[in-house]
Amino acid sequence: MFKINEHVVYKRDVCKVKGIKHRDFNNKDYYILAPIDDDSLTIEVPTENRGDLIRALISKKEVEEIINQIPDVSIIVEQGRMIENEYKKLLNTGDHLDLIQIIKTTHLRNSEREEAGKKTAEKDSAYFQLAEKILYNEFGLVLGMNYDETKKYVTEKVEELLQK
Repeated sequence: MFKINEHVVYKRDVCKVKGIKHRDFNNKDYYILAPIDDDSLTIEVPTENRGDLIRALISKKEVEEIINQIPDVSIIVEQGRMIENEYKKLLNTGDHLDLIQIIKTTHLRNSEREEAGKKTAEKDSAYFQLAEKILYNEFGLVLGMNYDETKKYVTEKVEELLQK
């Protein structure tokens, strides 16, 4: 059971456990969660956690292991309308490497468009921002950094790995 003030991941959002409430109508306990990027929102989730909707944050060691795998993460090969389906599927897995696959693919696609003198694709930009938000919110909390520091840290680590 998670404790009050502990950080958890609910679905794909990092949240703080604000409290635990008992509901008499069904005799169940619920976590009261607040997403870290929207403290005005509260979510009630049964403490029994059926379906693994809520989990603990990953460890620092796991963050470092994931960062070390980034250079080996492949890009998505689908094109056209199929790529958005792939983005959606990968977003919903809850897997950090799937988020990285989205980030790498959307970054590459937008870079190629810019080099060709075209505007970046809104769809790619939206998925890029969402995947980064999900990934860096959790990494940042685990590493004790804010969003921008986390993004810079990950980028520098990946650049070091690519130079080896």
